[in-house]
Amino acid sequence: MHYLAATLHILGATLTDKAEATLATRPRHHLNPGDDHVSDRGAVTMEMVIWAVAIIGIVGIVVAAITNYVTSKAGSIR
Repeated sequence: MHYLAATLHILGATLTDKAEATLATRPRHHLNPGDDHVSDRGAVTMEMVIWAVAIIGIVGIVVAAITNYVTSKAGSIR
């Protein structure tokens, strides 16, 4: 169980680092020379992907916990 949590934590940290590096190297296009507007196209999609991965990880942890509980209780049934 701890291996799964550690793996998901490392995966999340790796994805966060890669996303930050990608966003840092992305060229910023200004519509007007005096405009400080930064284009954030794709940021919402990236956020949705990160949330989806987090939810899948949480569901995986819950399923593993329930499976472990049911397996341990099934062993006590005659």
